[in-house]
Amino acid sequence: MSTDTLALPHAPDPLLVELAAYASDCTVDSETAYDTARWCLIDSLGCALLALNYPACTRLLGPVVPGAQMSGGVRVPGTAFELDPVAAAFNIGCMIRWLDYNDTWLAAEWGHPSDNLGAILACSDYISRRDRGGRGSAPVMRDVLTAMIKAYEIQGVLALENAFNRVGLDHVLLVRIASSAVATMMLGGTKQQILNALSNAWLDGGALRAYRHAPNTGSRKSWAAADATSRAVRLALLALAGEMGYATALSAGTWGFCDALFGSNPIRLARPLGSYVMENILFKVAYPAEFHGQTAIEAAIKLHPGVRDRLGEIDRIHLETQESAVRIIDKTGPLDNPADRDHCIQYMVAVALIHGNVTSDHYEDEAAADPRIDQLRAKMQVVENLQYSRDYLAPDKRSIPNAVQVFFCDGASTDKVEVHYPLGHRHRRAEAVPLLRRKFEANTAAQLEADQAQALLALLDDPNRFDRMSACDFMDLCLPKFKSERR
Repeated sequence: MSTDTLALPHAPDPLLVELAAYASDCTVDSETAYDTARWCLIDSLGCALLALNYPACTRLLGPVVPGAQMSGGVRVPGTAFELDPVAAAFNIGCMIRWLDYNDTWLAAEWGHPSDNLGAILACSDYISRRDRGGRGSAPVMRDVLTAMIKAYEIQGVLALENAFNRVGLDHVLLVRIASSAVATMMLGGTKQQILNALSNAWLDGGALRAYRHAPNTGSRKSWAAADATSRAVRLALLALAGEMGYATALSAGTWGFCDALFGSNPIRLARPLGSYVMENILFKVAYPAEFHGQTAIEAAIKLHPGVRDRLGEIDRIHLETQESAVRIIDKTGPLDNPADRDHCIQYMVAVALIHGNVTSDHYEDEAAADPRIDQLRAKMQVVENLQYSRDYLAPDKRSIPNAVQVFFCDGASTDKVEVHYPLGHRHRRAEAVPLLRRKFEANTAAQLEADQAQALLALLDDPNRFDRMSACDFMDLCLPKFKSERR
């Protein structure tokens, strides 16, 4: 029996109804959102391909069981894998997130909405390849972009006022929620089936943030979102197979999500769902580091020319930041691995002061062995600037301010360098776009031929052609040269 015809004993939670209706019925009419979504997609693919240079990432890729590939299945960019959509979503999501270089959303909860591309690209390629045989209408890239806008909106608007981190839950919970809604929609699910998948996504609870904080900081933070987006595809497929939903998964007394895991507080949508999040997304343009520290890196790089030859003369380094940065990236003591280092504001500032740049390689063990880094970290004072914290949450600003000032042993000091809006902020979008192109070219150099990278970038200059391209043909452009020549 179809779950659409089942009489539920209780009215569904209003939030489930609103999320399902948005995923199913909303027409997106913001060309700004679509223009931004194209850049988010290309940028995320570049991050994914760059991650293939790191064995710690590639060892997690491929089918769950070695050899269990799926002929005609979903392609994983930059690799020869063809996988079922659940495994493919994990692979793609893992690659996009691995280096902490993909786009970001900051509010009461934090997160990376492009994490949802694991599910979105897996579902689009799966449907497209399946329907090449004439069994349906294969999705085009406009459909992919629409799914992105909706996933970003669900994750981002839920993050505006619901701080899951304050009860110890990780933000990838919202990836699972958003991906469940759009994956079910993309796979042809009804509004009720979307609600069923969403209810099961909430019933899964949330991963604990322990793997992001000392003494447990580790590489799980680089694949946690991949796990969430792949789980969402699994829940979508279950819903399409007729699996039931749970009307009061959020509100049920004692056993529902809100009572069990959220201090009996309701989950709220801070604004109507539309395209706000995509229009205001934050790009990591130049530095692979936790976003609350991006402006601190910019400030430190401005100071680099004046301090690089005086590192041994530094008495102290004063950092002013927002409350969220103090809570999650203010770290003292040993840093055990790259996952620990790229979430430490003192580490990223020290690297920027020493080298005038911050790259993914700076978090690896060889670079971290430079004794100057810990020497500078020990001289840093991190304090909250209350105005920065207010501006961070102000709807008309949503700035991510930081300031850095260096004091020398002889009593001299640098200027206090203050940066309010990072390079990837909407307020600096025009400045960022040329640099996003360069970022993509650099990130893909090891995995794609130059003509492949340029073909992908050329699509950005021809939005109509981009939007009309089949999802399958787009994924063809993301394959390594040896694979495309063999096909």
